[in-house]
Amino acid sequence: MFANRLEAGCQLGRRLEHLSGQSVMVLGLPRGGVIVAAQIAEALSAPLDVLVVRKLGAPLQPELAIGAVTDGDQPQQIFNDELIDRLAVSREYLDREIQWQLAEVRRRQELYRGGRPAVKILQQTVIVADDGIATGATVRAGIQALRGNGAARIVLAVPVAPLQVAQSLRQEVDELLCLQTPASFTAVGAFYGDFRQVTDKEVIDTLQRAAQRRHEGCPPS
Repeated sequence: MFANRLEAGCQLGRRLEHLSGQSVMVLGLPRGGVIVAAQIAEALSAPLDVLVVRKLGAPLQPELAIGAVTDGDQPQQIFNDELIDRLAVSREYLDREIQWQLAEVRRRQELYRGGRPAVKILQQTVIVADDGIATGATVRAGIQALRGNGAARIVLAVPVAPLQVAQSLRQEVDELLCLQTPASFTAVGAFYGDFRQVTDKEVIDTLQRAAQRRHEGCPPS
C-alpha cells in the first residue's frame, strides 16, 4: 500500500538513481502520473513534461477503450482489433473518434504546458511514469509515440501493475520498474491509502514548478 502518489514517486525515484547524471527526460501521464513523475524528475534533477494519451471509446460505451491515440511529430494510434470486430465498430465512427481525441490531446497539451515547448526527446533516454497501470492500452500508445519520435531509450516506471500486463510491457521498453506486480488485481486505487482525483490545476502547477526549478538551476549565459 502506497500512502499517496508523492510517496510512490519518491520510491520510484530512489530505485532509478542509476540514471542520475545521464541525459534523461521524465514524462508523466496525466493526471495522476504527473504527480508521480515529478518526484522522479526531482530525484534525478531531470526535466519534467507531460505525455498526453487519449483512449478511443467504444460506441455508446465511452469508458470501454477500443484503442488509444497520442500526438507529436508523428501521431500514434493503437487499436484493440478483436474488440473493434466484436462490437462491429464502423470505420466512420473510428475516424471521428480519432479526430475528436487527437483534438483533445492537443488542447490538453496546450493547457498543461501553458505555452512552454515540449521537451526534446530525440536520441534521449525517456522515463515514462504513471500512478499505476490496469490494462496497459494507454501507456502502449505513449511508448509507440516516443519510439516514433526518436527516443533512444524508454524506461517505464510505475508503482503497480497486474503481473501479466507488466510482463507484456517489459517486452516493449528498454527497462521496466514496477514496484508491485500482484497476480490478483482489482484497481490501481486499491493500492493507495489516498487516491483522490488529481485536478488539471494540480497538473499545471506541478509542471510549472518543475520548469521554474530547472530555470533557476541553469547557470547564467
